[in-house]
Amino acid sequence: MRIFAACFTLVLLSGCATQLPSGSPIFDPPNPSLPPIPPRPPVPPPVVVTPPSSPFPTYPTEAAARAAVSRLLPSTVKDKAGWTQDIVTAFTALNLPYRTDQFCAAMAVIEQESTWQADPTVPGLGDIVWKKIAEKAGGLVPMPALRLALSKNSVTGESYTSRIDRLRSEKEMNTLFEDMSADAQRLGLPVAMKNPIRTGGPMQVSVTFAEELIRAKPYPYPRKGSVRSEVFSRKGGLYFGIAHLLDFPADYTAMRYRFADFNAGPYASRNAAVQQVVARLSGRALVSDGDLLIYRDGAPSGAPSSSQLALNDLAARLGLSAAEIQRDIRQEKMASFSRTVLYQRLFALADRQAGRAVPREAMPQITLNSPKIVRKLTTEWFANRVNGRYEACLARDGVRH
Repeated sequence: MRIFAACFTLVLLSGCATQLPSGSPIFDPPNPSLPPIPPRPPVPPPVVVTPPSSPFPTYPTEAAARAAVSRLLPSTVKDKAGWTQDIVTAFTALNLPYRTDQFCAAMAVIEQESTWQADPTVPGLGDIVWKKIAEKAGGLVPMPALRLALSKNSVTGESYTSRIDRLRSEKEMNTLFEDMSADAQRLGLPVAMKNPIRTGGPMQVSVTFAEELIRAKPYPYPRKGSVRSEVFSRKGGLYFGIAHLLDFPADYTAMRYRFADFNAGPYASRNAAVQQVVARLSGRALVSDGDLLIYRDGAPSGAPSSSQLALNDLAARLGLSAAEIQRDIRQEKMASFSRTVLYQRLFALADRQAGRAVPREAMPQITLNSPKIVRKLTTEWFANRVNGRYEACLARDGVRH
C-alpha cells in the first residue's frame, strides 16, 4: 500500500488532465534572487476607441450587445439565451467594448476549446487516467492491485475505482481529485497532495490565472465555493477565459496573435518577435517560444535564459548594463515591457539594421503536449484554427476582414 501511495502521488503531482500550455501568469511574482525593479507609476487602463473607419460594429447598450451576441452564435448552440447572458455579463464586468470582433474572438475560442459545452467531455478520460496511473507505477504495482487500493467508497457512496472508470469530463475529474484530497489520509495518500487539474471550463482557462485575477479585481458573481469551482462553471469559465483572451492591451495587427497568447501566455507573440530580433542581432540561435526568462512554478527562476544571455551580448550596443537588462526583462509578461528602455533600444537598433520597421509580433513556436493529443500540434496550429472560426463568426455579421 505504501508503494502504491508513493506511485499514485507521482500521478497526482504530474497531472493527467487535458491541458494546453497557458504560459506564465500576467502578474509578476517577486523573486529575491533578482534585482528589484524601481517603482513605476501605475499603468492606467487602456482607453478603447473604435476609429470611424473600423469595419467592426460597436453596440452602445447591454441590450444591443445581447442581441448582437445572440445573432452571432452558431445556429447549433443550445441554450442561446444562457450563453448570450454569460458572455455579455463578462464583457460588462471586464469593461470590454461591445464590438463584433471582440465577441467573435471569444466565441472562436469557446468553439475551439469546448464546442459550446459548458462542461466539455473528453472521450476515454477514464482510460487516460488509468494509463497514467499505470505509467507512474512503473510496473511496481499490478493494475488489479491499483484498482483494489482505490476500491474504497468515496463521499458519494461510489468507489473511487468506479468513479474513475466512468469519468466523462474534466469537471468530474476535478471533483474526483478534490474528494480524494479530502479523503487522503484514509486512502493512504499524502494529506497535502495537490489537485493536478490546472485548466477547465468552456474556454479551458488556467485555475492559477483565475486565482490571480480574482485577487486583482472583483469577481462579478456571488461565490459560494472555491475559485477553482467557479472555473468549471459556465459563467465563471467564460469570465476568466474572456479576461485571459482580451483584458490586456496589445497592439497586434491581427487577432490571431491574441489567440496565440491565449494558448502560450500573455504577450508571447510580442516576446517571440523580441527573440527573433535578438537572434538576428546577436547571431545566437534562439527558439522563439515567447518566454524571455526561465520559469519555475510560475516565477522567474533566476538562472539566465538563452534569450537573456543573447541580450547580454548586445549590452554595449544597447548602452545597457546586464543588471539593467535583467531589470527590464522581468516585465516580459506585462504591457509595460514595451515601454522599457531595453525594448525601445532593441527595436530601434533592429530597425536601423534592417532599414525598415521590423515586426513587433511573431507566432510563438511551441509544440503542444496533452494526453488526448495524438498528433503533433503547435501554438501556431491552435491560433490559425481559432482564427478560422473567428473569420466565420465575422462573416455571420456580414463583416469581411
